[in-house]
Amino acid sequence: MAKVPSAVIAASGLVGGYGVARWTRQRPLGGVVLAAAGVAAARQWRQQAGGVAAGALSAAYVAAFAGSHPLARKVGAWPAVFGVAGAVGLASWAVADRRSPSE
Repeated sequence: MAKVPSAVIAASGLVGGYGVARWTRQRPLGGVVLAAAGVAAARQWRQQAGGVAAGALSAAYVAAFAGSHPLARKVGAWPAVFGVAGAVGLASWAVADRRSPSE
């Protein structure tokens, strides 16, 4: 079975975490989704690109989550979430997934 690319996991964690929090009105539940995807992506980043890259991408993931809040005041919630998810997904692909051999 082919592995889901870490870029997809990371971007989905940001979008899914926000979606779950918004639709259930349970922010902690959205946080669980966000954290679970972050951990899964970080494991793949470490495996595919090493510890330093995994640390940097994990920091980018957390920064994207934090940065989406002030950005949402300027452009709206969903555009902010999609924007940061796209940025993290692109960074993840460039650093980890692009190098990884296809299974």
